Amino acid sequence: MEKTTNAKLNIIVSMLIWGSIGVFVREITLSSIEIAFLRAFIGSMFLIIVILLKRIKLDKKLLKKNIVFLILSGMALAANWFLLFEAMKYTTISNAILSYYFAPIFIVLFSAILFKEKITFKNIFYLLISITGLFIIMKSDGLEVGNGFNHIKGILYGLSGAIVYAIIVILNKYIKGLSGVHTTVLQLLIASISLTPFIFKNSGYKFLALNNKMWFFILTLGIVHTGVAYLLYFSAIKNVKGKSIAILSYLDPIVAVLTAFIFLQESMNKFQIFGALLILVSSYLSEITSEN
Repeated sequence: MEKTTNAKLNIIVSMLIWGSIGVFVREITLSSIEIAFLRAFIGSMFLIIVILLKRIKLDKKLLKKNIVFLILSGMALAANWFLLFEAMKYTTISNAILSYYFAPIFIVLFSAILFKEKITFKNIFYLLISITGLFIIMKSDGLEVGNGFNHIKGILYGLSGAIVYAIIVILNKYIKGLSGVHTTVLQLLIASISLTPFIFKNSGYKFLALNNKMWFFILTLGIVHTGVAYLLYFSAIKNVKGKSIAILSYLDPIVAVLTAFIFLQESMNKFQIFGALLILVSSYLSEITSEN
């Protein structure tokens, strides 16, 4: 009982950490590709140090067996973070995260196509409700371009990120035998490697000249939002039921909306709140239904 309670607390803390990521991304004056690269690289270095200190051994046979799906999922992770960070730059944090939370819907759809899992009337209903919620949010924003925002572009980036996230989840189903920590650190390494050519082409590592304030945000993003949060999450999920994890995971978007309101003064009108509830509730119900 105590082990389960502690595990749930670890998941809650990881969701609180992930929920605040938008505030930190907004403070970093780098391109989305640079932010994604630094997050992946710093996060992977932190996890490698933890693995070495704890002497967690990697089975080389399992690594070789899963290498193709590790490479594909690592590259997808790089694309996923780029799209999410672009969404956060072009629209409000709330819009970016809520459109990104279409991922459970896409996972159900992809699973039906690839694994012949049955799509029920409920799945279709939840999809329509999510689309309705997103439409309400978009209409309430007026799709205007201004104040540094292009909401329609940002929401499309968020939806694209959701699709790529769903692809990562599908690819992870093919990875067998590796621990969550090993899988994550390998995917982070592959993500940083796959982003390196784009960094060299676009900026040539000019971010090395950033001031101390920027490095504080970058290191927090890499160490806390990536390394620490993933360690807390993977240490907990083996002691918590899947349905409980699904419920607790929805703290992430709630915290994202609240932190954006508190630190970035991004408010939501009543229509946006209603649309957000439609998306989150339908995504949650879709996730729970597919699990059952």
